[in-house]
Amino acid sequence: MRARWLIVPLFAALAASAGAQAVRRLLVSEYRDKMMAGWIGQIAGVSFGAPTEFRKSGEIIPEAETPKWSEDMINSAFGQDDLYVEMTFVRTLELYGLDVSIRQAGIDFANSEYGVWCANRAGRENLRRGIAPPDSGHPQFSRNSDDIDYQIEADYSGLLSPGLPKSAIALGEKFGRMMNYGDGLYAGQFMGGMYAEAFFEPNIEAVIQAGLKCIPAESQYAEMVRDVCRWHIENPQDWEKAWAEVNAKYFRNADYHRYSGGGIDAKLNGACVLLGLLYGDGDPEKTMAIACRSGWDSDCNPSSAAGVLFTTIGYAKLPDRFKSKLRQDGVFSYTAYSFPKLVEVCEKLTRQIVVQGGGRVETDANGAETFVIPTLEPKLGPAERSWEPGPIANSRFTPDEMKLIRFPDELTRGLKAVAPGWTLSDCGQDMGAPALLGEFSGKKNVLITHPLNRDTGSVLSRDIEVPAGKKTTLRLTVGHFPQGDWLLRVKVEGKVLLEQAVGKDTAPEGWLDVNVDLTPYAGKTVPVELVNQPNGWAWEAAYWAKIAVESE
Repeated sequence: MRARWLIVPLFAALAASAGAQAVRRLLVSEYRDKMMAGWIGQIAGVSFGAPTEFRKSGEIIPEAETPKWSEDMINSAFGQDDLYVEMTFVRTLELYGLDVSIRQAGIDFANSEYGVWCANRAGRENLRRGIAPPDSGHPQFSRNSDDIDYQIEADYSGLLSPGLPKSAIALGEKFGRMMNYGDGLYAGQFMGGMYAEAFFEPNIEAVIQAGLKCIPAESQYAEMVRDVCRWHIENPQDWEKAWAEVNAKYFRNADYHRYSGGGIDAKLNGACVLLGLLYGDGDPEKTMAIACRSGWDSDCNPSSAAGVLFTTIGYAKLPDRFKSKLRQDGVFSYTAYSFPKLVEVCEKLTRQIVVQGGGRVETDANGAETFVIPTLEPKLGPAERSWEPGPIANSRFTPDEMKLIRFPDELTRGLKAVAPGWTLSDCGQDMGAPALLGEFSGKKNVLITHPLNRDTGSVLSRDIEVPAGKKTTLRLTVGHFPQGDWLLRVKVEGKVLLEQAVGKDTAPEGWLDVNVDLTPYAGKTVPVELVNQPNGWAWEAAYWAKIAVESE
């Protein structure tokens, strides 16, 4: 079966399919008004929920602990990844045009300087290692392919595609593929589809159904959308009952987060977005509060919900408390954009997308411009599943393309900083591994590793020349996650010289100093392995602050 990213057409094919389709009309001024509101919704939602992010998992945030909106909150979002990551994609479109290649998009994302997590981190590390998109987000190379990441970054795709769900889907095929696959990708395409419809449709249920048309009906994400809509019908006045259904099926049942970090799963958090939209009754603060109180990624979810809702409302009709104090000269971190500049670039790109999508811009006798937008239904391929993925594309960056990537992957930086000369194998990608942490539990420059699976530990290995006539010691400083432990094994020439549990009982302050005498191997060069062995499969990451061989 051909991979879906090869089947779904990109922008060049959109115009040919328009034909004599029915059209919808949208004043350019109204587009701008609603697009501005969509960005304000994201800004407000993430600012509102930021103090609660991941404070509750599988629990509703009590009303007494829920933030209350204040006008000053609006300026706390300039440093939020919910916004600056998707602006990376907008910048790529601005610089290289709508037909920019997925490979150039990958190079730009690889060169981003901000911290990233989950699917974004796995995808960007793959890009920096030379795995080009779409393989950078494929489950063969990432255990995070169903995480929330593209869902929280896809708002731009709908805001640039008013009434053009095919264009929003196409943008996902270009940018969402860098870090997600299957339900993780569909999450963003669903969000993009909702935004695209929100320019024309004030009814939230209709907006949701429009988003549903943008993803395969047989996908688990589509199943989640249908479930939440049904639970809303069954419990129209009690969002907490609907939340309990979400918690039972999409959090407690592991069959619905097989390829994500559980609480960071796109389906689970997408359900929280829908709870906010469906039970918020069109009220901005109620919508944000329900999406936030649902827990898990409780700043991203109100951001998505408010973004869609605010788009239906429009900037001019938004209450002043959501917009009057926004700093117009504030620049979003790691971007070239203030709010006015962002709006300007989005309108410019949207004019191009409308034309490439088979539409046009008309000007009346008074100079008022109108987007004339063809009504086109998305055509979708079969559903992808991260736990049963299709074939990879065997996409790799060329040597010349690799020269354009300025940043080495985190593993290379981590080994250089903490364990020069050592190599890492069989490292899993849970808990953010492998990575270099600037600081952890009071130590600077800490390498984090994780076992590959329940049975296979990650291994740092190196051939060590042990000098004759000197006492030689391998000195390690190792740490553990506060709630976890792991088993350290030191092997020389395949023989286990030391086996030591590393956890709160052996390292109550978080760190354990270990010394291994290598003097018996004096005059020889011996293979040494440091094994991060699983020890119960709960928070098994190993933290390496020091790996040194000292002779005296």
